[in-house]
Amino acid sequence: MSDFWVFGYGSLIWRPGFAHVETRRARLHGYRRSLCVLSHVHRGTPDRPGLVLGLDRGGSCVGLAFRVPGGLRDEVVGYLRERELVTNVYLERSLPVRLEGGPEVSALAYVVDRAHAQYAGRLDVEDAARHVSGAVGQSGRNEDYVANTVEHLKVLGIRDRWLEAVAAASRRGQRKASEADHAPARLP
Repeated sequence: MSDFWVFGYGSLIWRPGFAHVETRRARLHGYRRSLCVLSHVHRGTPDRPGLVLGLDRGGSCVGLAFRVPGGLRDEVVGYLRERELVTNVYLERSLPVRLEGGPEVSALAYVVDRAHAQYAGRLDVEDAARHVSGAVGQSGRNEDYVANTVEHLKVLGIRDRWLEAVAAASRRGQRKASEADHAPARLP
C-alpha cells in the first residue's frame, strides 16, 4: 500500500494527531483558508456558535502536507473522519497540492460544504471577530483556536492577514468585555 498525503490548513498544522513520516509546506489552488464554519461542538455551542476554519472556494491556500505511510491509511483516515466530520460540515476530497520545491501530489483534504447549515459564508473581520469573541466549546476558547493558528502560521512564514486581523479584533473585543465586567458600578 503506497504512502498518501494529508493537507492541513488550520488546527491540523499545529495538532495533526496522526503518525506521519514527512511534513512539507504546500499550496492548494482553488480554495482559501476561511473562518466560515459555525462551530457548535469544538469551539462553540448551538446557542453560542464560534467559528472554525474551512477550505472555501476561491484563491489559494498555503498549508502543510503530511506524508502518511500507506499501512496506516485506515487508521489515519478513520481518525480524520472522526475529527473532521463530527457534524458533516466538511466534504472529504482528494485534491492536488504543490509541495514547496517539489512535485504536485494528491492530498486528502476537508473542504466546507456550502449547502450545510453551519456554513457561515464570507464574513468581514468585525463579524468574524464577534463570533469568535467569547465562544467556548468542547476543545476550548474560540480565541485560543484562532490565536494558535495565527501563531503557527507565522512561525512557518505563512501570512494570513485576514485571519491576523480577526485575531486582533477578537482580542480587542475580549479586553472590552473584561473591562466592562470589572468596571465599578455607578450609583443612580
